[in-house]
Amino acid sequence: MGSSPRHCRRRRTGIVTRRPLVLQLHKIDEEGEYAEFLHLPRKRFTDFALARKEISDETDRETGRSKQISSVPIHLSIYSPNVVNLTLVDLPGLTKVAVEGQPESIVGDIENMVCSYIKKPNCIILAISPANQDLATSDAIRISHEVDPKGERTIGVLTKIDLMDEGTNAILEGKSYQLQFPWVGVVNRSQADINKSVDMISSRHSEKDYFNHSLEYKHLSHRMGSEHLGKMLSNVSYFVHLEQVIKSRIPGIQSLINRSINDLESELCRLGKPIEADAVGKLYMIMEICRAFNQNYKEHIDGVRSGGEKIYNVFDHQLPSALKKLQFDKQLSMENVKKLITESDGYQPHLIAPEQGYRRLIESSLATIRGPAEAVVDAVHSILKEQVHKALIETPGLKHYPSLQVEVVNAAFESLERMRKDSKKATLKLIDMESSYLTIDFFRKHLQDVEHGGNPAHSIFDRYSDSYLRRIGNTVLSYVTMVLSGLRNSIPKSVVYCQVREAKSTLLDLFFIELGKKQGKELGSLLDEHPAIIERRIALAKRLELYRNAQSEIDAAAWAK
Repeated sequence: MGSSPRHCRRRRTGIVTRRPLVLQLHKIDEEGEYAEFLHLPRKRFTDFALARKEISDETDRETGRSKQISSVPIHLSIYSPNVVNLTLVDLPGLTKVAVEGQPESIVGDIENMVCSYIKKPNCIILAISPANQDLATSDAIRISHEVDPKGERTIGVLTKIDLMDEGTNAILEGKSYQLQFPWVGVVNRSQADINKSVDMISSRHSEKDYFNHSLEYKHLSHRMGSEHLGKMLSNVSYFVHLEQVIKSRIPGIQSLINRSINDLESELCRLGKPIEADAVGKLYMIMEICRAFNQNYKEHIDGVRSGGEKIYNVFDHQLPSALKKLQFDKQLSMENVKKLITESDGYQPHLIAPEQGYRRLIESSLATIRGPAEAVVDAVHSILKEQVHKALIETPGLKHYPSLQVEVVNAAFESLERMRKDSKKATLKLIDMESSYLTIDFFRKHLQDVEHGGNPAHSIFDRYSDSYLRRIGNTVLSYVTMVLSGLRNSIPKSVVYCQVREAKSTLLDLFFIELGKKQGKELGSLLDEHPAIIERRIALAKRLELYRNAQSEIDAAAWAK
């Protein structure tokens, strides 16, 4: 990796480079050249003027059309048979003063950004300075020396050699300011060359001719020029001792790459798998997502995740509390007892016990239990619906496909509603059964208890006395209380059987049946992934491949002798 703290030749007013540019050169065997940006993973640029424009446009997208700078890098890969395998980082040029439109802090901001790159021990520094500037005032040399005092990874580069007076060779020969590596001089294109669209190959030929025929630099021409600089950076023989320094940093680099790979794999896992192309693949993918949803849903109900305890709370607190609050004052008031007893006798008064009167009093009292019973069914239904939303959030596949999410939720709610109706019908039947068939042993035992207590049956003359009616009301209340005790246990059983158990086992059964009838296009409509997610997955997969390649190469270097 190369970093360049420099004063670059100004081609326009202000700072030309306003964001770090990570430039990866890839030497290829086939003819042709093209460029690719990491933020445009599926687009190739064969016109490098458009690539330069994209750099400018992407900079403006981050910083706006201003003179501000940003530390967010632009990643550019160039593939060509005319380059060496090399990665460079082009950084904003160091400046001494802020110009109009720039904050006063820009001088320090740029220097901090440059230092954040070149202080990394595995980074080779290109300290670029103009030949017509006193090296004693060169910011590039200054900050390079601060982070690399021994000069083990610093290469000095002099630009504007063609504009320099005699004596520059003293610097290039290392007499004026010595570095570990020989200084390299380069001659870049002039503004006039750029205006004439002189290509880089022609520019390199002109540069080579300049050094070969210059009286000042002819004896140094074998190690001058951009071509030599590129080969120097890519040729490991120049960095034998630097290699040892880098190797000592390999464990840290490996650790960083491994963490990056883990982070990328985790994010790719959250984004989910790419959509399959064929109908069978799509169907399998949907089924896998729904199975994951079903599993999460069951775990919420069974207590592996939170949710099931709310259902138990309905049975253990809500239902008993509601039954305890039931008031039978209206049904068992003296007036109502007398009214139902006399009405049930018809034209002939009862002989021993008003059986029909008892039945009607019990039926009217038990009818009040229907409300709490229905409330239990509805409460459990609400909890089961709530767990659908929780399971939905915890199933990544459903979050990625809005249409599938809607279909699954609708299918789950339809199933729960059907279960709610079945549960309510079954639970109310329990109450109806208690009304339709009374436990005769209760009344026999109750009558015996009364007689053994010394309270004989009232005579026919006391039939409608207050004490007689009160005894009937107390008997009915005792029976209803007994029934309530049984229903407190049987109602939860009915609700669990009809709702909870069914929700766990058959929540999406009808959805699966309908899913099997769908064709490829219909299945595809359920997997309507957002384009941004698709692009993000592609970009992550590409980065992951690069990191894995780097991991393999670094591992190989670590084992090399």
